[in-house]
Amino acid sequence: MTDEVVSQQSNDDLMALETGAPALTSEQVSRPRRSRRGRRGLLVWIPVVPFFAYAAFFMAVPVIALIIKTFQAPGGGFTLDQVKALFSGQYRVAFVASIEVSVTSAVIGTLFGLFVAYAAVHGRGPRFIAPVLATFCGVASNFAGIPLAFAFIATLGPTGVVTVLLANLGIQIYPHFSIFSLIGLSLVYVYFQLPLMILVISPSLEGLRKEWREAAENLGATNSQYWRHVGLPVLTPSLAGALVLLFGNAFSAYATPYALASGGITLVPILIGSVLSGNVVITNPRLGDSLAFGMIVIVGFTVLMYSLLQRRAAKWLR
Repeated sequence: MTDEVVSQQSNDDLMALETGAPALTSEQVSRPRRSRRGRRGLLVWIPVVPFFAYAAFFMAVPVIALIIKTFQAPGGGFTLDQVKALFSGQYRVAFVASIEVSVTSAVIGTLFGLFVAYAAVHGRGPRFIAPVLATFCGVASNFAGIPLAFAFIATLGPTGVVTVLLANLGIQIYPHFSIFSLIGLSLVYVYFQLPLMILVISPSLEGLRKEWREAAENLGATNSQYWRHVGLPVLTPSLAGALVLLFGNAFSAYATPYALASGGITLVPILIGSVLSGNVVITNPRLGDSLAFGMIVIVGFTVLMYSLLQRRAAKWLR
């Protein structure tokens, strides 16, 4: 029994003695407070009801329907043939190519983004660099799709500005490089992976306190020893989480590879788009459902890993 309930009970007892009415029990006193607290808790949830309804209607219901169609045979019944098809033929090639591009762009974006973010957060340059960089990264991380593909074709395409400039200098890059290959596509992905990495890792770099470095230096540690025993162990969960996030971001991209490769590169999102557009190359329309199911599994796993790693890294940011 809380002090508030005890005080209320004492007041009710005194009033009962003066008026001759029966005294209220502690359960009768606390019941209205509990009911008011319960109603207040329900009112707090009312503003988020539209969000959950939207998420259920546009995310949960389609995912459930997709899973049912994935394991349902064309004539009805349960089957695993459509899932097994993902591990053979062009579908396996598409998953391998998507994973290669995603891993390559994620690793490059993580490494370079870490160095750029550290220079902006802990560098000795002007103070305006950090906010200006954050503003640019917020815009560049969302610059994708057809505009990004056109920009790179106009820059590094066969007749792009940089390609022609290097050719005039006697450097021919297209016998060894093509913007329409997996390497070129990975380079295009890095354009929006790098700023996203800077935005994600900057709070973790700000969490590296100066006191830790000063304590390490007072104990005689060198710069490499500080990073090996203090800096990198603290940043490892954040770096791993950022790498996983960048992988999922690249794996689910559709408009950029479709506009850039024009069907020359087989990726999972492009195959799913072919099914939705009625491409006759894929004879079984339900294979599009199985392809989307495979993407959901991979992206869902990356989201789960990112959440777990961010939870572990959050204790260093407090």
